[in-house]
Amino acid sequence: MRAGDLLRQLDQRLLPPLTRAVARLGDRSARSGVLTWAALLSSAAVLGTAVWAVDDTPVGDRTVGEVTRVGVVDGDSVPGYLESAAADLAALPTAAKVPGDGTYALVTLDAYLPPQQLASVLGDVPVSTVFGRVPLPGRQTEIVKIPAMRVPDDVVAGMAQVAARKDGEAADYRARAAAIGGKGPDERELRERYASGAAVAAAEAAAYRTGCACVYAAVVRAAPVVLRGMASRPDVRAVDPAPEVYRLDRTVFTPPLPEQRDVVRPPADTGPSSAPTPSGPEESTSVTPAPTGTMGESSEPAPVVTIPSPEPSVQESTEPPSPSTTTSPDATDAAPLAPTPS
Repeated sequence: MRAGDLLRQLDQRLLPPLTRAVARLGDRSARSGVLTWAALLSSAAVLGTAVWAVDDTPVGDRTVGEVTRVGVVDGDSVPGYLESAAADLAALPTAAKVPGDGTYALVTLDAYLPPQQLASVLGDVPVSTVFGRVPLPGRQTEIVKIPAMRVPDDVVAGMAQVAARKDGEAADYRARAAAIGGKGPDERELRERYASGAAVAAAEAAAYRTGCACVYAAVVRAAPVVLRGMASRPDVRAVDPAPEVYRLDRTVFTPPLPEQRDVVRPPADTGPSSAPTPSGPEESTSVTPAPTGTMGESSEPAPVVTIPSPEPSVQESTEPPSPSTTTSPDATDAAPLAPTPS
């Protein structure tokens, strides 16, 4: 009931009796006392109604500042996560109790798949994004999140954009290596680190440009019965439902990598350590928070780049930048890297 309707009902019930009581009173002093009490009672009723109406009305978006996390964190047991996801999927309510658009879910794949194979795995379920990385043996590579409303077309187009950005990173690394003068151990180490970064970025660019088998997870939305059916398909490792998710821009998805079989561990990289990150323009579009290379939650969550940024500028410097294990420009935090198989 609205506050205005309640006030009208109070007027209809209180005013007629008070009017009749006042009319029967002939004494002026008694009439004054009755009017005083009537005014006090009316004021109290109005004040109480106003307080009730304020408390009953939602104020703004109560989810502001809240972040929902779906997936694994550093140190998690991967088998335990898979069991928990299966239990949550089985416990989902019937379709009659689910919103019309269905429930968001994180679909983790058992292996890295090319874009053309996603349609047979995900079917006609609406997809919002896919996660991918180039699984280079012994090297850390960036985890990318590609918007994909149409599969596989959007995935292929997103990979082409990432490839273009990686070409720019490789060129920047090579230019930095060439700009370093001197033959001392420090300069030699820095040149090796830049050369290593260029090699990794170039390999990533070549893989994405050819539509590599790099996709390992997706975010979908469907009815519980559809999600349960998807969980039984080949190549699907787990379907982790997230009925608490209403806004993707306030959700961090952290799926386990296909090679993570026991515990989510820090990454191992056999290449030169602390490969420097090219300094250049920030990402031209928004980035989505994601965990560091362990695919687990850390004190400094890193961004997952959604589309390429402008090519980084080349700056001559002989001083090594602060240690980093990424291959992409910094937007809000360090760029994510994925572990190699243990």
